[in-house]
Formats: sequence, structure tokens, C-alpha cells
Amino acid sequence: MKIKPLRACFPHLEKVESSDLFCEDAKNRYNQYVEDGLYEKVPQPAVFIYQIQSVTGTHTGLVALNEVDDFFAGKVKKHEATLSEREKHQAELFMRWGAILKPVLLTYSPVPDINAWLNAQIAGQKPLFVAKFKQGKVHHRIWAITNDQAIAQVQSLFTQHVKSTYIADGHHRTTTIATLHEQREQFPGFDFDHLFCAFFASDQLDILDYNRAVELPKDLSTARFMARMSEVFNISCLPEARRPADKHELVMCLRKEWYALHFRPEILQGLDEENVLLDATLLNQLVLGKILHVRDVRSDNRVTYVDGSKGLEGLAKAARGRNKVGFALYPVHFSDMMDMADAGEILPPKSTYFEPRLKSGVLVQLLKVI
Repeated sequence: MKIKPLRACFPHLEKVESSDLFCEDAKNRYNQYVEDGLYEKVPQPAVFIYQIQSVTGTHTGLVALNEVDDFFAGKVKKHEATLSEREKHQAELFMRWGAILKPVLLTYSPVPDINAWLNAQIAGQKPLFVAKFKQGKVHHRIWAITNDQAIAQVQSLFTQHVKSTYIADGHHRTTTIATLHEQREQFPGFDFDHLFCAFFASDQLDILDYNRAVELPKDLSTARFMARMSEVFNISCLPEARRPADKHELVMCLRKEWYALHFRPEILQGLDEENVLLDATLLNQLVLGKILHVRDVRSDNRVTYVDGSKGLEGLAKAARGRNKVGFALYPVHFSDMMDMADAGEILPPKSTYFEPRLKSGVLVQLLKVI
């Protein structure tokens, strides 16, 4: 991977009442924040070590630019489909801000030498700034690395050891920059040759479950629904709510009752075993499609997605009601996501939810070339 330092700015969060509200409003108020003097430019180009401390532990990565040519060469791999309308909206925002407010989150197989470099750079060093968020009790610490020798060392490590990365969050930002890069002659003075990236090794990220609540068709009784489900699953009652224990087990919430669902062996045997069989894909095809008649899981308003950070309580709330059902899925394995991305395949919508989450407006790439 071809990484480079970037020109960046960061906020004076000590001047605001709430860091949480500041970042939530950043997309709408960034230009006003700049006018109000709430941002300071880092004096020179730098790469940044970005560390997030939460109740689940400490996660450390590197923020840098990555040549967009690596995306076209297939070294920055995606696993989600993107929508042209959202790309157009993203491009309009980038031009309005003259900046990008959040890096694309990329993951890669762990490299001990890169991890050692990260730890060596921050050992005993005071961060450039610390952002504290009450929601989730999360601290974001950022160090600016400007030493030419240190930068050259980490560039060499990425060139030698990181042959490909995988988009964990930011598919639309990536494809938008790729499109603007192809049109860059129309935008003199803007840097659309690089992706603004946060590189976190896979051992620094967690993949959480991404669950679904679905409204049942009005003409489908509970008894008939359960009968149809028993054609696909072996179903057992649960004494209390719990998450799925492994891949190919789902947990269902129906009228405040919880059930364990295991795909019938003959169902799995009849599918293409050469491809990765994701639970989300199977659920979409065999239940949402064939039983509940959901034609497009992206746009059907009967489907509500509940990320794993909201827990089973969030799923139960979304599935509340006589005509709703909730499905808890086992988190996608990193290996499955990487295998599918390597094969150029697309995961179903809302299949992965990565933590920790980056915040908009904490570290900002300045797009205008001086």
C-alpha cells in the first residue's frame, strides 16, 4: 500500500459544551465551526496514530493518505454495493466543506512490525489532543507523527507487508473519491488523488452482529409462519433471550418469545458449498424472500436493521408488536468477509458492524491544495 502524510485539522473540543453533540452536528455545521475558530490546522503534513479506548479495550491504528490508484488496482477491497445518489451527495458535501470529515476505515491482516512501530511512536509521548465522549465512555487519542525518518519507516512497512486492505466502513466515501479522481481536471486545486484512511489491523477491530426486525404480511398467521419456518429450520424454544452461539444458528424473537433456529442439514447441503454461506444471505433468500415476500431488503420499509451495539434489547424493541419478528445473527467472521472481498463478491446490506467507531469531525483532511 502506498501511504502518505496529510494536511489535517482538529477541533478545540474544550471550547464546546458536548463533544458528542459537536461530532453529531459536524456534517451540518462544519463550515460554521471553522468560521467560529473551533478548528486548528496541524502545522505540517503528518501521519497520525489514532487510539480509541472504550469499555471493550484499547484499539490503535494509523491515519494517512492512500493513493487512490491502490483502489483501482484492487488493493483496497470492498464488500458492499454503493448507490450513485449517495455518491453524488457525498461529492457535494466534500466540495462544500473543502474537506473530508472522517477517514475510510480499512482493515488488514495484523503485521507485528507495524504494531511495534505504532507502540514505539506513542510510548511516553503526549497526544496532540484527546476527545472524550460521554456516550459509550469512549476516549479518542491522536498523535501527529511529523519526523521524516519515522514516516519513511512506516511507509516502507506498509509497502512490504500490507498487500491489500478491506473497507470496514466508508464504501461510499471511497467510491466517491474514486469518481472524483477520474473527473479531477474539473476540480483544480483539490486533492482527489488520495483516500483519507484509518488503517486498523483486524486484531484491533471487532465485528458485531447486525440484526433485523421484519413486519409480517397481514395475511400470514403466526401458526402458518411457524409452520413455514419449520420447513427451513429446526426450531427450539429458549428459556430467555441470548445471542446465536455460532454460525448458521439464528435466534428469533416473536411476540416476546425467543427461539433458536438451526438450518436444516438438507437446506445447507442443497446450496453451493464452494461459496461462503452467510447467515444474512440465507435469511434474505429463504425467509425474507420466500416466506415474508420482501423483494428488496435495501428499500422495503418493513425491514428494520439493528446493529449489535444496541444488544438484544434493541432488537426486542424493534420487533415489538403482534405482527413483527426479530432475527439475531451471529457476527460475520473476518475470514468470510475477506474471502468474499477477495473474490469480488458483495455481502448483503447491513451484514457487518465494526467497532470501535470513528467520529465525524475529530480528524479532518483538508482537500484544497495550497
